Amino acid sequence: MMDEMNDTKFQNEERYSGALLPRMYPPTVQPLLQSLLATLADIDFDYEQERQKLSNDSPDANLKIRALERLKARHYERRQPYIQQLAILHKRIMELKA
Repeated sequence: MMDEMNDTKFQNEERYSGALLPRMYPPTVQPLLQSLLATLADIDFDYEQERQKLSNDSPDANLKIRALERLKARHYERRQPYIQQLAILHKRIMELKA
């Protein structure tokens, strides 16, 4: 049971001589990966800020619900191009490992 937890906990790390090593990416890939992840984090942060603001500001429940639905849709639309780029990058990483 404990081994299963360790394998799950460290799924993004590789074992070498019993030590855990962080996953390393080629120098051509890592800056793009970091940039995509940072952009997604910024988009998510903006979404959470706007969602909190809408939740606190609008007294009309129906208006609030519609505004939150629009905000959620906009959040999804903003994220999609970056998610697609991450999928492409993931495929490229897997090809480099093969």
